[in-house]
Amino acid sequence: QVQLVESGGGLVQAGGSLRLSCAASGSIVIINDMGWYRQAPGKQRELVATITRGGSKVYINSVKGRFTISRDNAKNTVSLQMDSLKPEDTSVYYCNAHGVARGSVGSLTAFDSWGQGTQVTVSS
Repeated sequence: QVQLVESGGGLVQAGGSLRLSCAASGSIVIINDMGWYRQAPGKQRELVATITRGGSKVYINSVKGRFTISRDNAKNTVSLQMDSLKPEDTSVYYCNAHGVARGSVGSLTAFDSWGQGTQVTVSS
């Protein structure tokens, strides 16, 4: 089992900044891609940004130039620096990671884990 714990959400005025962090723990062998998703009320969950183990990044168009994703492979963490926040960024943000973990009796198993979500609210 691999657990993801997020932190850093909150309430901020439009134009402000927040930094989200996510730490993975468990019997991790390797984490491949890590990412952040968000889901607003009544809407589907959408990808915000992902980063590969090698550092390649993908962002949705609406956050390009404002958000920056980063990770620390040694610490199994991923962060999302969010600048110039807009009211439309208001959502619950979820951390995601997938890779390989060590299962029972030493077997290797793929995992695709999600954090519990952290609320980001941007006021106008």
